[in-house]
Amino acid sequence: MSDTDRRSTTIEPVGDLLASTPETAYFWGRVAGDGALSENCVTVRTEDETAADALAAIAGADRTDQAHRVAARESAHDASIVRFEEEFELQVFGPLADRASAALGLPIDGQPGGYRFDTFAEYRPQLLRGLLEACGTVCFRESSGSVGISFVHDEAGLLRTVRALLDAAEPHVPADGLSEASSGGHWFGLAEDADTAAFAQWVYADSDESGLYSADRRQKLRRSVEHATDAEVGELS
Repeated sequence: MSDTDRRSTTIEPVGDLLASTPETAYFWGRVAGDGALSENCVTVRTEDETAADALAAIAGADRTDQAHRVAARESAHDASIVRFEEEFELQVFGPLADRASAALGLPIDGQPGGYRFDTFAEYRPQLLRGLLEACGTVCFRESSGSVGISFVHDEAGLLRTVRALLDAAEPHVPADGLSEASSGGHWFGLAEDADTAAFAQWVYADSDESGLYSADRRQKLRRSVEHATDAEVGELS
């Protein structure tokens, strides 16, 4: 299936969003990377309609046009650069926020988070895929002919957790240390000797079958890797 095609996979709602499944691993990766918990509400945002549909299906919620807008976003690395992108927002109301904060250590109402994702150890690719799409950046470095992959977030604690997840991944993905971003948050990138092609294949394995992916972000990573390696890497599916 092409990244530009509508997915044919039907995602079934998950009865318990805190159970350990590929769908919940992806869902909470997206929430942790670009979402928020407040009293009786979990909010998650995405810039891609395919991912928005997947997240809504997992939560058993209807996605409405009112949650679709064009938003201004500062560049993660340079606050002076602002781009305008589509944004889709999904909100799940009820006691889920309190339960997720207690079970996963996600921050609620601006409190510090502990970020405990051990329950998703079996589904690390899906969890990291959600995190990559939510707070990761991908670029092709013309100067070195390589792929740059980095993670940016306000919470340094989340980024330390992402680095630990990458360290335990198969294949192993070496990463640099944390730095402060000009936007006010923190960031780190994959190390220069990281095999970004192998990482791309691993993190998007079986994504076509599951339907758990952002078509735009997957395509950008695929094209960047192909440009850097001068080889076809398929659809990262």
